[in-house]
Amino acid sequence: MAAAAALLRQRAGGGGGAAALWRAQRRQRSTFDVAVVGAGIVGLASARELVRRHPSLAFAVLEKEKELAHHQSGHNSGVIHSGIYYKPGSLKAKLCVQGAALCYEYCDQKGIPYKQCGKLIVAVEQDEIPRLKALYERGLQNNVRGLKLIGAKEIQAKEPFCRGLMALDSPYTGIVNYKQVAQSYAEDFQEAGGTILTDFEVTNMEMAKENSSESEDGLKYPVIVRNSKGEEIYCRHIVTCAGLYSDRLSEISGCSPEPRIVPFRGDYLVLKPEKCYMVKGNIYPVPNPRFPFLGFHFTPRMDGSVWLGPNAVLAFKREGYKLFDFSTGDFLDAVMYSGLWKLVLRNLSYGLSEMYRACFLSAQVKQLQKFIPEVTVNDVLRGPSGVRAQALDSDGNLVDDFVFDGGSGDIGSRILHVRNAPSPAATSSLAIAEMIADEVKRRFEL
Repeated sequence: MAAAAALLRQRAGGGGGAAALWRAQRRQRSTFDVAVVGAGIVGLASARELVRRHPSLAFAVLEKEKELAHHQSGHNSGVIHSGIYYKPGSLKAKLCVQGAALCYEYCDQKGIPYKQCGKLIVAVEQDEIPRLKALYERGLQNNVRGLKLIGAKEIQAKEPFCRGLMALDSPYTGIVNYKQVAQSYAEDFQEAGGTILTDFEVTNMEMAKENSSESEDGLKYPVIVRNSKGEEIYCRHIVTCAGLYSDRLSEISGCSPEPRIVPFRGDYLVLKPEKCYMVKGNIYPVPNPRFPFLGFHFTPRMDGSVWLGPNAVLAFKREGYKLFDFSTGDFLDAVMYSGLWKLVLRNLSYGLSEMYRACFLSAQVKQLQKFIPEVTVNDVLRGPSGVRAQALDSDGNLVDDFVFDGGSGDIGSRILHVRNAPSPAATSSLAIAEMIADEVKRRFEL
């Protein structure tokens, strides 16, 4: 199976003899029991867990990019979340608390560096204090370790440049390079016998025809997965972890297009290196339930830099990390969806404010000065961006929890779609993988 990637890359390009060899060997070497589509951190964690549980089966990960963890998994803040924000009893809360513990344990085992630098959620206005206290109670219900409420003097003891009336101290929040974590998952998967095929953009899934000349394998591996180059692999079952393209893969397979993915770009600022001393750990605002996104925060990075932000604006391309990145198809797909307009109309003032701040550096810095008054426009630079795969229903509601589904019929019954894996999916990746492996076993009777 390890030769499958090479065989796929050699397809037809090596002359008639090579093409014939590829066709002859393809059926022997590109058949898998389960194909996982998407080599982000959730897909790789799931593939790793599956091959660990079922070492006698053949597994493949199919990734459209030439490298792993290239999109959301490689464009995030790097925070190991503790599970404070999420509704008690929700999958988000349960998987985050479990996932954070598993993430620290895994990093220790693999020697992956991380920093348990903690987080302060800071109230800067009196009307935020009741919400902060409610957040504290929620964190306790979610079994988050070490939480405590602290006053202004204790805030300054932990973050000398931060000003606030009260804060929720979460000492077990940390930071890590999730791309490094994802690559380690991939190494585990391959060492256990799994196959990773990069540059394999899935464009079609169909059942093998029973009257095919290769019907013997067609009966055992009845699902054909085809990429944009016309290359194929055969498998018994599929698990999709496609992030920004999860809705489109669901449609390709004949499953439900809901919830839809609407991409939101988050632009970060960075503190100039000589100003990074002003931030020691994560500094977050108290969430406002009237607004759909969290707001600006201060995030130290493993390389010693400090990211500030992000904002949240509609991206005109699903993988558009720059201001002027544009895809006509992606743009029309978003703006023609009624759920987006319902969300926009409910949050019009907030959305316009986010767009204004995206254009004017001083407007973003003004938000940061609520927490660290010493920060000025001269202290910051424009930084990287990420694109969030926000699942949205037809009523304009943000889908706030994990969504897993499949379909009916020949193909639909052989697929498990991870339709929504929002933040804190990176933190929760190992816990999510365990749940996906349980669901795969239940649905597919592996």
